[in-house]
Amino acid sequence: MRKTLLAALIVSALAACSEPASDTTMAPKDAAATAAAPAPPAAVANPFLVQSTLPFQAPHFDLIKDEHYLPAFEQGMQQHRAEIDAIAANPEPATFSNTIEAMERSGAVLYRVAKVFFNLTESTTNEAIQKVQSEVAPKLAQHQDAIYLDAALYARVKALYDSRETLGLDAESTRLIERYNQNFVRGGATLGDAEKDRLRALNEQLSTLQTRFSEQLMKDTNASALVVDSEAELDGLSPGDIAAAAETAKERGLEGKWVIALQLPTGQPALTYLTNRSVRERLFKAASMRGNQGNAEDNNALIVEIAKLRAERAELMGSANHAAFTLEAQMAQTPQRVLDMLTGLVPAARANAEAEATKLQAMIDSEKGGFRLEPWDWAYYAEKVRKAEFDLDDSAVRPYFELERVLNDGVFFAANQLFGISAKERKDIPVYHPDVRVFEIFNADGSTLGLYYADFYARSSKRGGAWMDSFVDQAGLLGTKPVVLNVLNVPKPPAGEPTLLSFDDTNTLFHEFGHALHGLLSNVRYPLLTGTSVPRDFVEFPSQWNENWTLHPIVLRNYARHYQTGEPIPEQLIQKIENASKFNQGFATVEYIAASLLDLEWHLQPANASIANAQDFEKATLAKYGVDFAPVPPRYRSTYFMHIWPGGYGAGYYSYLWSEVLDADANAWFEANGGLKPENGARFRDLVLSRGDTKPQMDQYVEFAGREPAIEPLLKRRGLEQKGG
Repeated sequence: MRKTLLAALIVSALAACSEPASDTTMAPKDAAATAAAPAPPAAVANPFLVQSTLPFQAPHFDLIKDEHYLPAFEQGMQQHRAEIDAIAANPEPATFSNTIEAMERSGAVLYRVAKVFFNLTESTTNEAIQKVQSEVAPKLAQHQDAIYLDAALYARVKALYDSRETLGLDAESTRLIERYNQNFVRGGATLGDAEKDRLRALNEQLSTLQTRFSEQLMKDTNASALVVDSEAELDGLSPGDIAAAAETAKERGLEGKWVIALQLPTGQPALTYLTNRSVRERLFKAASMRGNQGNAEDNNALIVEIAKLRAERAELMGSANHAAFTLEAQMAQTPQRVLDMLTGLVPAARANAEAEATKLQAMIDSEKGGFRLEPWDWAYYAEKVRKAEFDLDDSAVRPYFELERVLNDGVFFAANQLFGISAKERKDIPVYHPDVRVFEIFNADGSTLGLYYADFYARSSKRGGAWMDSFVDQAGLLGTKPVVLNVLNVPKPPAGEPTLLSFDDTNTLFHEFGHALHGLLSNVRYPLLTGTSVPRDFVEFPSQWNENWTLHPIVLRNYARHYQTGEPIPEQLIQKIENASKFNQGFATVEYIAASLLDLEWHLQPANASIANAQDFEKATLAKYGVDFAPVPPRYRSTYFMHIWPGGYGAGYYSYLWSEVLDADANAWFEANGGLKPENGARFRDLVLSRGDTKPQMDQYVEFAGREPAIEPLLKRRGLEQKGG
């Protein structure tokens, strides 16, 4: 069973983005991989049923049609089931080859269609795709259960697990057996017959409900986009943003109006600049009321049911609640360790946020605003305070963050300096949307690593947020190289206009490319262990680590050039950005911790918990943990918390902060060892990025850094070292 196959069948792409015994970069041959893409086959009934003829086995988007998905899923499940049945019924005693490796090779058709389909449900959906998703989701849940609950199959896995130390296997192969045994046990293999039947029913229900949540949220998000009737209402936005809003309106059949599409979090970028307070309020409320409007897309009852079913499933599996069940397979291991980390930061973070609020209110009062600070005012007045305290104006920064330069001279440049890799755009590889671009990625010696798809612009068919995923995963066993993608939601400017990024957008691009590097630099033999197939509270480590290069002096000076003049960003402006780096960290920390605690509390509930009203539960949770600070709402509220309901991060949103401890400590290691140097990059690549899940993640980190991570670098970064230590 391929890496992420079973996961890809059930959850969405990565809110989200290995030392083999032999050379794993065997096929395709580099010469063949870099050759021009061959012409598509003259006649293909269903392109998913045959291996792609494109370089790196990239998807044949020139051939794929909506009507191909359902038949491919059905045939893929049928073939995969036959392969699994043959493994389970093998009369020969279980061996690593005839059982574990055989499962790793199985499911080729299902893998191909699932990888494409579940990426497109997030990035380029339509009614036909949504219909297939609703139909296939419960079938895929049943398919997964049929594998994990197959007693004969598990008997073979268990026999190998029990004798793993006597099989003469290398460390990666032994790790693979351990992972398979863990997945089967956590999939219900050791349950009795009645419990297995109930587990099947629960998984089918959850799959259906999680799909419904995703569909309803996308509809409500699109429907809730802010429509304004006059350009004057958009005062404060840049000409490019106003033009993009006009273009969005035109695409939606609202010519003569302006539309601000909603991003995934509570906070919206335009809130920083809109001078009209009533428009800010409208925009904030549109974002914060998604899924909570009493309409057909209302998610309140849905999330209560999902939480209840997850709790029942956890109890069926012998855990106290879903959080306990989930976390036992993560680095954190227990909910208490997560609670200790989060609640330990609350006092200092809230104190900082309250101090920041006082400054913002003082700014409002100095302007004789005559109102109390509200959530829709925070970003606007924070920007004013930033300008006053640090003389830093975001609008002055944007001209230096043009997308092409950021990508080529920033993101790719940093990767080249660290790892020697380079990128070359390929226009001969078919894509799933005209805005998507494809780059071939090369090692320093000219050999090929894989393909990188870049899908940066927002559209109504794409969910909000940014993420990384893959179409093909690296695996020495299968001779495959990685085909990965990054998805962002940058407003698309009118034709001929440059794409000027905010600093946040720039940082997000570096972040997501960190995930991409984790996939591209994987050097693992087995699909299950490759790339980003690691615990959630480790998977964000490489991505957050890569953010450190956004403002690294060498990298910044290479890409931050004025889009019109080509002049490098002034040293004075760089200093202002660095001086302001801790600004607003109270807000950022509180909004994140609030969302993390919401996630955890939803999943700490037992199955018999009585949650009558999701909004009351949310309010009580924020008060319980002392993060009910009205001007700073949670980064995500429950009814649009995409990460935790269908997105695979249930009881796992804390992972970003957990990973940031690793990231901040690793950054301190780089600084202490000379920073942006090839030898440092080689060490990080060899000991972290290439290893996937071939060894425990803390062991990976200790091998890299020579010690366990310290929390002090994180506290210093967030300005919490005095009060939060």
